[in-house]
Amino acid sequence: MQTIDLIQEILRLPLTQRFYVVEETIKSIKKEEMGNQMEFAANELYNDYVNDKDLTAFTSLDLENFYETK
Repeated sequence: MQTIDLIQEILRLPLTQRFYVVEETIKSIKKEEMGNQMEFAANELYNDYVNDKDLTAFTSLDLENFYETK
């Protein structure tokens, strides 16, 4: 289906359904953009985490059991 066909179909819908289509479309765009931004940030920082031991110093404690003192 072409974009123009989609638009024509949307225009045939009642107003409340058109608002619903717009809202859901915006939600999906925001979700995709957030995922893209997070992926970009992770890729940008990857080399830092691989090469900078100060950033990963506490990962050696990941398997340690911690107990709360009272």
